[in-house]
Amino acid sequence: MNKALFWRALGVQAIAIAVVSGILIALPLSHDFFEDYGFVVGPVAWAACSAVTARVLSIPLAFVLFAAVAGGVAGGLVSLVTSHWVGVGVGLLVFAASCGGYDPRAASEGAAAQ
Repeated sequence: MNKALFWRALGVQAIAIAVVSGILIALPLSHDFFEDYGFVVGPVAWAACSAVTARVLSIPLAFVLFAAVAGGVAGGLVSLVTSHWVGVGVGLLVFAASCGGYDPRAASEGAAAQ
C-alpha cells in the first residue's frame, strides 16, 4: 500500500466532505429533509467528493468510485450501529485505504498487455 497516497486521499476526501457538509448545513433545509432524503443526498455527495479526489490525485475515476463504494458500505454499516459521523470517519478510512492500494505501474502494465 502506498502510505503517501493513503494520507493524500484521506485529506482530500475529508476536506471535500467538510466543504459539502458545510454547504448543506448552511442551506435553509429542515432537519426533516435530511431524515427523508439523506439516503440519497449522502451517497450522491460522497460520490461527487470522490470524483474530486480522483481528479486532484490523478487516480482513475472508476478505481476511486470503487473505493467510494467500499468506504460508503463500511461507513453505512458503522452508522447503523453507532452514529452518522462515526460512520463517515470509518468510511473515510476505508476509502483512503482503498485508494492507497492504487498502483499506477500495475494499471499501465495491464493496459499495455491488452
